Amino acid sequence: MSKAAIGKTIRRLRMEQGYTQQGFAQKLGISTSYLNLVEHDQRNVTASLLFKLTDILKVDLAALSGVQEREYEVALREAFSDPSLAVEPVPDAEIQTLAAAPNAARAVLALHRALAGAREEAGGGITLPSGRKILLPNEEVRDFFHDHENHFPALEEVAEQICATLDTATLGTNHALAERLRRQHGLVVSVRPLPGALRVFDAANRMLTLSEDLPRESRGFQMAFQLALLEAREPVEKIVRRANPTTSDAAELLRIGLLNYIAGALLMPYEPMLAAARERRYDVDAIAARFGVSYEQACHRLSTLQRAGARGVPFFFLRADPAGNVSKRFSAAGFPFMRFGGTCPRWIVHSAFATPGAVRVQVAQLSATETFLCFARAITGRPARWGEPPPVHVVGMGCDISHASELVYGDGLNLATAAVGIGLSCRMCERQDCRSRAFPPIAHRLTIDPQTTSASPYKFEAKPGPS
Repeated sequence: MSKAAIGKTIRRLRMEQGYTQQGFAQKLGISTSYLNLVEHDQRNVTASLLFKLTDILKVDLAALSGVQEREYEVALREAFSDPSLAVEPVPDAEIQTLAAAPNAARAVLALHRALAGAREEAGGGITLPSGRKILLPNEEVRDFFHDHENHFPALEEVAEQICATLDTATLGTNHALAERLRRQHGLVVSVRPLPGALRVFDAANRMLTLSEDLPRESRGFQMAFQLALLEAREPVEKIVRRANPTTSDAAELLRIGLLNYIAGALLMPYEPMLAAARERRYDVDAIAARFGVSYEQACHRLSTLQRAGARGVPFFFLRADPAGNVSKRFSAAGFPFMRFGGTCPRWIVHSAFATPGAVRVQVAQLSATETFLCFARAITGRPARWGEPPPVHVVGMGCDISHASELVYGDGLNLATAAVGIGLSCRMCERQDCRSRAFPPIAHRLTIDPQTTSASPYKFEAKPGPS
């Protein structure tokens, strides 16, 4: 845990929970002046004080890691680098100060999103043949899951209650789900051709039809989704109401995402999943085989194991297609995903497309203090019919390098020499002499010399150091 991050984090948590500095210092049994020095990173936090902090703030040690501040810093840096603002570069020290004030940071980011939305309304977005412009709500829903670290205790509790009534040990998961649907809800589950659909629920005739194109693990997921739809609607609606989505489309996407969350928890109950992950050292193929699920389903579930007091390794999760479109992203690992623009071409997520079915591993270094163990695998789906290209996407996962020894993917790596420097995106990256660079960085002046052809597509001036 870095000294630079913890003071800002303590200040943010104190403010979020409504403590004044004086009142909080009294609860900790220290002076106000000492707490002020701690919050400004001018005093180290002792072990005894650290335990008092977690007890009073009702958080675990992971919450004091400074992940949220780093995410705010990345988002603010991206916002202030927006060329349409036409402002002077904002110093890192000022960005860090603003990131430590969560309400102000959220307000600035909300204003920037509003500006981006207004630009899209005026000249961006998706233009239909009719000329009408539409905006997609998926980003709003992705942000909601990201902000909750892709973990919902209320939904875990519902899933565990349902799992306790399923005889999966005797019947197997898929058969047990089908029996639950039949006995509790009078549903008959059938598998047959379903052109253009994967699951159809006919409430009037009490029939759940699954497409024969679905592999076995996907049929189980669809039955689990249907069971969640029938038995867990109220806790889902409670979360949707609290989230207050801005559009009906966003609300429906959020609702489906939460039902999918429950479906995954039914197929891979929390405690058995965490135990299997630790036993198999997060070998995704081995975990998927144990629970009879797909590689992607196992990855997705591993990214949700963030229960207080029983946390798994905090992962980020990403799914992208060959065009670089990100259809899913969550992070409990503090990986600072960019909202706009592409990602770094040096990142393993992109090169994994070259080796479908194989897990590729990379030690990715974002900065001197941020290094992640990443692994990615390209997955090919089944085309709808002969002659169509099959759908292909990469599922990428990663965690802070400090967890490398807990994962099979860290075995055999020389962590001291294996790191590959990557950036968040070309426009935000300050690495010199990168031969993979697609765009110059926004915050630097280019150095153009017609007498010299550089190995890097763009040469630029380094940022001046502190005077």
